[in-house]
Amino acid sequence: MKVAVAHSGTSADAIDIARVDIVVDQSGVIDLTPEVLTSVPWPEPLRRRILDAALGAPVGIGEIARLDIDIAEAFADAVAEAACGGAELVVAPGQTVYHWVEGGRARGTLQLGRSAVIAERTGAAVISDLRAADIAAGGNGAPLMPVFDAAWLGGEARRDSAPIATLNLGGIANVSRVETDGTATGWDTGPANGLLDAVVARATAGVDAYDAAGSRAASGSVDHALLNTLLRHPYFGQLPPKSTGRETFDLAVIDDALAAIGHEVSLESLLATLVQLTARSVAESLARSGAVRTLIASGGGVYNRALMTALRDALADDGCTLVSSAERGVDPAHKESLLFALVGYFGAHGLPVTLNRNVGARVAGTITPAGWAPRVAVGRVAGLRIRERKTA
Repeated sequence: MKVAVAHSGTSADAIDIARVDIVVDQSGVIDLTPEVLTSVPWPEPLRRRILDAALGAPVGIGEIARLDIDIAEAFADAVAEAACGGAELVVAPGQTVYHWVEGGRARGTLQLGRSAVIAERTGAAVISDLRAADIAAGGNGAPLMPVFDAAWLGGEARRDSAPIATLNLGGIANVSRVETDGTATGWDTGPANGLLDAVVARATAGVDAYDAAGSRAASGSVDHALLNTLLRHPYFGQLPPKSTGRETFDLAVIDDALAAIGHEVSLESLLATLVQLTARSVAESLARSGAVRTLIASGGGVYNRALMTALRDALADDGCTLVSSAERGVDPAHKESLLFALVGYFGAHGLPVTLNRNVGARVAGTITPAGWAPRVAVGRVAGLRIRERKTA
């Protein structure tokens, strides 16, 4: 089955596009062959509107409605631009603008990008809303990566009788832990690129969207008073499973911490401190879950050399080695695209996935048919007959 994917992370840095051929053999082994893996830039005015909504700027319900359609059109256009025609299914998880967490659990999540628009423009069935079923059942709806990692690394963990962990460095950092029985669990550890990008964008008045290769952070010094203040955020003390988003770790968190320490910090040292915040929160959260020998990293943060260096140092204290997913044959920039292709394929075929053992398995996603549909109960409607109502 040809499956296309159109998605964008919480940083909204680009629209990631994939087309994947998925074949399942008689033994249940899934062959996943990437045919297209690329990124298409957001139109800059639309990206600014997305970030305004995601970062809590006052926007009305009318703007949310317009964003829902404009984002969907951008996703559909990106699929066409990347020459992903011919797909039977498009996985469009949507652009996250809000993740509602209350009392330590997710209550809801809002992703924009109307599936009907994408289906109409691409001519393919669309599966969207991948997180809702898990949240409705009491889960966090995130991260989804354990589904991919259990299929990808479960056999290795069973064979070697050793757990393996993975790390996705997007706007938020999340880890998956694959156990020796082949099952996997995952949780968000805290901020990653999201805070770094927001700090750079504000300091440069939008001229720079991120710290390229972590060069600014590498030239700064960690402010330990600021770091210790940030590490006192209550999220870091919560036990997994847990999830968070940019609405929790926003610029106000930085500004409050700076006010608390009472002295100025240069941009370079602020970035160096935030890099250390991500490294410490990842390493400490992973260590609390139990020892692992290997952590396989993916996501945009892999290209931040200062961040990867800080992570290696923090993990080394616990005897854990950090490697890029590229060393395991998976492009770190596009692992999430492969994840969505797999979860979307499962959902379209009614195969449940487990994000949280306490919640159990749920079928992920809602299908908007166009062309291909997984189940057709009625072909041509020849008429409608209303029977007499039955009474007890």
